[in-house]
Amino acid sequence: MAAPQTANEVLHDFFPLMREYKDGRVERYWATELVPPSLDAETLTQSKDVVISPETDLSARIFLPRNADPANKLPLLVYFHGGGFVVESAFSPLYHNHLNLLAAEANVVAVSVNYRLAPEYPLPAAYEDAWLALKWIASRSINDEWIGKYADLNRVYLGGDSAGGNIASNLAVRFGGEGKEKLAGINLVGVFLNCPFFCGVDPLENEDKHEVFPKTYLDKIWKYACPDTAGSDDPRINPDKDPNLWRFGCTRVLVYAAEKDVLKGRGWLFKETMMKRGWNGNIEVVEVEGEDHIFSVLFPKSENSMAMLKKVASFINNE
Repeated sequence: MAAPQTANEVLHDFFPLMREYKDGRVERYWATELVPPSLDAETLTQSKDVVISPETDLSARIFLPRNADPANKLPLLVYFHGGGFVVESAFSPLYHNHLNLLAAEANVVAVSVNYRLAPEYPLPAAYEDAWLALKWIASRSINDEWIGKYADLNRVYLGGDSAGGNIASNLAVRFGGEGKEKLAGINLVGVFLNCPFFCGVDPLENEDKHEVFPKTYLDKIWKYACPDTAGSDDPRINPDKDPNLWRFGCTRVLVYAAEKDVLKGRGWLFKETMMKRGWNGNIEVVEVEGEDHIFSVLFPKSENSMAMLKKVASFINNE
């Protein structure tokens, strides 16, 4: 006779990110601490939280650099955090600090979107939240104290790391298809993808041999986060299979890859696919030697991370 199931039996194990138990309990190991908005002592960047949709509890943190001036409006960066679609928050210390530094270095108004997470809200919830955030920004171009006063919606950028990079990429494709009609007033200039979470049925390079996040892990967490998917060749996770990639709604893209990252090859394939699809724009991939996945978020004060911030700042300011 089989032993009865207990509350401590694991149903889905995605350590070191999270676990789901058979009783429905979800235990996350990242972003268990949240921090309030503040005036950052180091950069003097201010931040505040806003509610985008009370019905879905969609919110965001807005960052305003120290020298913001209504007479000289700044570019707007819409940012999506990483975490495999299942962990992290725009309000965690990790991303709060990252956006303080990014807003200060690039001299941009930044909106860090706190999208909904799987498994409680499986994909496409995060994609829909991203779209709604853009619609909200368009509607706040006059009324919001910070966006309407300090942000130039003719110079909008999307950005994100890991799963957030995936969200930014999918959002750019959607924007290129319907954004100009439905999001009047927003001009998407460029997209920044930091170690974006892309995958595919066929492995690239040494994806199967990664010690912590091998390809089998990535395939499983994608299916877990997106139960309606047909697998890792879903166009949302594998841009190489997306016939609409040519619609990418901007003309400039910057992709960062890390030498030791299991996803490194996907960043390079993304560039190849963009060119193959006939997208009419300029894309650059920067591979950083000796670094691993989202190194600039995890170790923001390292030499390579600071160099990356400066590169992103130049990209946003079109220097």
